[in-house]
Amino acid sequence: MLVAERHQKIIEIVNDRKSVRVTELSKAFSVTDETIRRDLEKLERDKKLARSHGGAVSIESQQDTPEMTYEEREIMHVEEKKEIAKKAVKHIVEEDKIILDASTTAWYVAKNLPNMNLTVLTNSVKVTLELSKKNKITVISTGGTLLNRSLSYVGPLAENAFDFYHVNKAFLSCKGIHPVRGISESNEQQARVKQKMIEITDTTYVLADHHKYEVQGFAHVSALSKIDRVITDSAAPKEMILELEEKGIHVIQNDYDHGLS
Repeated sequence: MLVAERHQKIIEIVNDRKSVRVTELSKAFSVTDETIRRDLEKLERDKKLARSHGGAVSIESQQDTPEMTYEEREIMHVEEKKEIAKKAVKHIVEEDKIILDASTTAWYVAKNLPNMNLTVLTNSVKVTLELSKKNKITVISTGGTLLNRSLSYVGPLAENAFDFYHVNKAFLSCKGIHPVRGISESNEQQARVKQKMIEITDTTYVLADHHKYEVQGFAHVSALSKIDRVITDSAAPKEMILELEEKGIHVIQNDYDHGLS
């Protein structure tokens, strides 16, 4: 493959996936990591992408774009989401008061929750409907402006609803989790709701499969310093776990809680 052809392929991959690691590109093109780093340096100089720690991110013009539909998200990385949800449920006990956001991963958490004495605050239509089948669980819906694509409530009513409550655990997903830029979402409305969720909880769990690492969404949600724990899937690379641990975040993967005593 000619160098120019490889460069074009790299640009297409980065723009399609929004972020990619050097190691993934070197395997895809059967070249060394150093060759890929030189490629990325050249492409960054040409303003085709931006280098990140360990890889590259897309610089395609971004805007406050509509989220993917719930149906689209529901079929993406299903096994990873199910794995993460099962791990999350192990951290929920009787009498907990928790938040579940409007992510598909949180919906899998709701599906896996046993019917026990629990209070769940959510802005998700899907989570509300799922938990309506479990009569011991008290469900509080924020209300607000319904986003049809994500089946979630956002806007001032949803944001203000959180001012009335305090919970001990919040389980949130995100568009991306970046070692420098923190947690991000696809649009500002979702970001503001998640900021309120983080404000009223004792412990914030971020549910993020390894595909979301080093991804930067349009709207900033939070610095990593406000996140307590990340629950990820078994395919998450060691370097991802180590980077998060260095930021003081407990990483929960497989049946081992990295950084927890």
